[in-house]
Amino acid sequence: MKKFWIKKGLMILVFGIAAILVFGLVVMGLWNAILPAVLGVKAITFIQALGILLLSKILFGGFGGGRHRTGWRNKGKWMEMKDKFAGMTPEEREKFKAEWKNKCGSRWNTQTPSASPEP
Repeated sequence: MKKFWIKKGLMILVFGIAAILVFGLVVMGLWNAILPAVLGVKAITFIQALGILLLSKILFGGFGGGRHRTGWRNKGKWMEMKDKFAGMTPEEREKFKAEWKNKCGSRWNTQTPSASPEP
């Protein structure tokens, strides 16, 4: 079993390094193909492309720990809500839906509205 985890760790490391190299080459290629002609900037090296990737990760992606989590990290909250909804009685579900309909407006209304209200 220990051999499996070592092999898995090495594969993750290899694929991680390969991904960094490929992304660096893509950034360098796109920068050097587009920006010098459009903006008149100088071409960049591979190391500079990696620096741009790191800078963009810091500025736009962060390093985790934030409150805006998406993807697999946030699934626990959805599962918790699903379990809570499954444990409700039909009356509680209708009340819950009515509250959300009032909060969110007609977006949650699944019934078709009448053609025109009568005076």
